[in-house]
Amino acid sequence: MAAPPPAELPAAARRRCYRLPAVEPLVFLATVSLSLQGPLATQYLWDRLGADLGYYGANDSSSTGCGNSSAGSDPLRQEVEALVSHWNLYINLGGFFVDIFSVTLFGPWSDSVGRRPALVLSAAGMALQAAVYLLVMYLHLHVAYFLLGRLLSSLLGDYNLILASCFAYVADTSDKSTRTFRVAILEACLGIAGMLASVGGGHWRRAQGYINPFWLVFAASVATALYAAFCLQESVKQPKPARLFTLSHYKAVYRLYTAPEHRSSRSQLALYSLAFFLLVTVHFGAKDIFVLYELGFPLCWTSDFIGYGSAANYLAYLSSLGGLRLLQLCLKDSWVAEIALVSNIAGLVVISIATTTAVMFTGYGILFLSMAATPVIRSKLSKLVSETEQGALFASVACVQGLCSLVATGVFNSLYPATLNFMRGFPFLFGAIILLIPAAIIGLIEIRGSKADYSHFSPASPSHADG
Repeated sequence: MAAPPPAELPAAARRRCYRLPAVEPLVFLATVSLSLQGPLATQYLWDRLGADLGYYGANDSSSTGCGNSSAGSDPLRQEVEALVSHWNLYINLGGFFVDIFSVTLFGPWSDSVGRRPALVLSAAGMALQAAVYLLVMYLHLHVAYFLLGRLLSSLLGDYNLILASCFAYVADTSDKSTRTFRVAILEACLGIAGMLASVGGGHWRRAQGYINPFWLVFAASVATALYAAFCLQESVKQPKPARLFTLSHYKAVYRLYTAPEHRSSRSQLALYSLAFFLLVTVHFGAKDIFVLYELGFPLCWTSDFIGYGSAANYLAYLSSLGGLRLLQLCLKDSWVAEIALVSNIAGLVVISIATTTAVMFTGYGILFLSMAATPVIRSKLSKLVSETEQGALFASVACVQGLCSLVATGVFNSLYPATLNFMRGFPFLFGAIILLIPAAIIGLIEIRGSKADYSHFSPASPSHADG
């Protein structure tokens, strides 16, 4: 066979990778761009569409106009909320249908040519999207051009390809015993970047409007592309030229689930992918409507409070990293994931009934371990395939993540306006109920002693033996 993959190289050879520029700064820069863009774009839609409908109170997020009881039943305000939610749906839907094909094309391609080309292309696409958004704001173009920007970014892989390539990079440069924690570190970078961008973005938007913060979105995306092109060391051992536009890349993803190297891994790939799909769908869906929920009655948050809320949400990445590290000392990864899901469910239930700022932040606090489940699932998926299929595997995960975005925006952005009249927090309660399914899947796999089915993927250990 070809030369062994990086994870099978001697320890000294692998350590050389860690002395080179790491992939974490790249994830940090890309997440800064995305985390600034999301809330700013939603608030811009709120102001623009509100003004178009004659609801000029929407132009001042610091207004206390929604703080009285009559604001809660204001039909014009509810129309603005519904319209913004629908535009978010259109933009995300359009991006998904392009993204799902581009990511599964570029991901397996990176197994041959390397991770860096895919990272450069996706970061350039994000910069192009930010440039289009800036033109919309400068020229006061119709908000439909936001959809054009999203399509251009998705054509080059978008943020999902950045995540897929970076997680594959970590799999290339780590062994199986440390992979879960390495993945968790990468996800913690998402939290740090998101927290800083959210706090800074809220204050910045209130002080200077939308355009200046969006210049940082653009600059961060350009910096991501430059870092990938000139600073990042290639993790694929022997990159070689490969055709991009060929069906073989899609077939590589398909073969992961239909003809895995070990037959017993097929059902586990499917089950863990389903658990990942449901978990990330709830994460995406809740995040999509957090800003609308906080803008509306009775919370009526201003932009700085929205920034604090987003920061509190992202802080869960850091607290989950610490919790994961501590819990791994006495529990298997699967049970760590179960505890994380309990944290997620409880936090969403509290948020669903939040009518005051204190209760809303209490819900955010209960979510402190909510992000510990996703690195566990990513790590388990990575261990089920060979080391030379990591690009295809994480491309498939990105494909699932793209499907999560579609379902989340379709369900949550449609459910939110439909339930405004009887329970504004119902989508969060719905998400908490959905999370019972991945909790059951992970628990069932562990209880049934599934580790014995794929023990040949990891070093033998007496503690892993089935009774």
